[in-house]
Amino acid sequence: MAKCEICGKSPQTGMQISHSHIRTKRKWLPNVQRVHAIIDGTPKRIYVCTRCLRSGKVKRAE
Repeated sequence: MAKCEICGKSPQTGMQISHSHIRTKRKWLPNVQRVHAIIDGTPKRIYVCTRCLRSGKVKRAE
């Protein structure tokens, strides 16, 4: 599932509007990566959005 386990960011829905103003449903997915991270002192594989990775909210395991 495309959901960040740190901030809870998940898919959002809305309307795609064409040039002729025909509206169809669409979905925006967050950029979620599966990374090795240190959680409570132990390395785990979690799904994290790139915003959390870039801002340093997650400590990657090396």
